[in-house]
Amino acid sequence: MNKIRKNDTVLVLAGKDRGKTGRVFRVFPNEGRALVEGINYVKRHMRKTKQDQQAGIVQKESPIHLSNLALACKTCNKPASVGIKILEDETKTRFCKRCKEPI
Repeated sequence: MNKIRKNDTVLVLAGKDRGKTGRVFRVFPNEGRALVEGINYVKRHMRKTKQDQQAGIVQKESPIHLSNLALACKTCNKPASVGIKILEDETKTRFCKRCKEPI
């Protein structure tokens, strides 16, 4: 079970965008990477392949490794160490190890 999922707010721990926060909009679990809004921008040269597509240099997000991200806890407003609890009805929930609140 991945500790970082889609629509989570994360804090970047390492790299050129260290200290910034953003929302995860796609996770690649097999690669161990995630796409975060506004983080890790790269420039790509794009060729015009459709009639309505713009050609030239395009700036877009690149996947960042999950080890360089920390889940931002909403209650303690700090990067959270995430734990996983198995409840009595066999469902798994994530919680912040610092404040013990569910995420």
